[in-house]
Amino acid sequence: MKEQAGGDVVAVGRIIRTETCVAEGAAWLAEREPRFAAALAMTGPLPLRRREDGFRALLSAIVSQQVSVASANAIWARMEAAGLCEPDTMACATEEALRAAGLSRQKARYGQELARAGIDFDALRGVPDEEVVAVLTAVPGIGRWTAEIYAMFALGRADVFAPADLALQEAARLLFGLEARPSERVLRGMAEAWSPWRAVAARMLWAYYHVEKAREGIR
Repeated sequence: MKEQAGGDVVAVGRIIRTETCVAEGAAWLAEREPRFAAALAMTGPLPLRRREDGFRALLSAIVSQQVSVASANAIWARMEAAGLCEPDTMACATEEALRAAGLSRQKARYGQELARAGIDFDALRGVPDEEVVAVLTAVPGIGRWTAEIYAMFALGRADVFAPADLALQEAARLLFGLEARPSERVLRGMAEAWSPWRAVAARMLWAYYHVEKAREGIR
């Protein structure tokens, strides 16, 4: 089922559109989990982190895979300057041009696979979270982390989480007093208690990571 006129959503779940949505989710989490309340007192209001959906948003997520926020920002800036952030130019770019922009050989291949995949980005707005993940992960180079980040930030899905994210794992370790970083499986299990606002819980953990580590955990 798809998004209805006027912004109401059925089947796809709640959509985060504004800072007010984020604040509602943060208040819900803080009421139910004292450690989230403490984190929110440290971080202040959480960022919206919405971006336009489509090819550029997904390509940006690929660029951000397994590199620091600073490195991802630098690579993206070079790609934009070279005109490599649109599907047509990415699809026909030479390996030399992509490598000169800072992409690894593997990420260059992934970007071109995405450009040629023919994803119907408009249709993704109206399908359930797991279907979004299934469609995106069918493209080489797009794993579950990338798909979940896209669902959270580009589609605004309120109940999606990305437990493979190292910054989220480290923030959860610190906030919940764990001896070691939780694995993806363990953190996914922990996050079940944060439904239906798991994407806001992720925002809170990234903000807490920024406070504790004095660096960004997500681009």
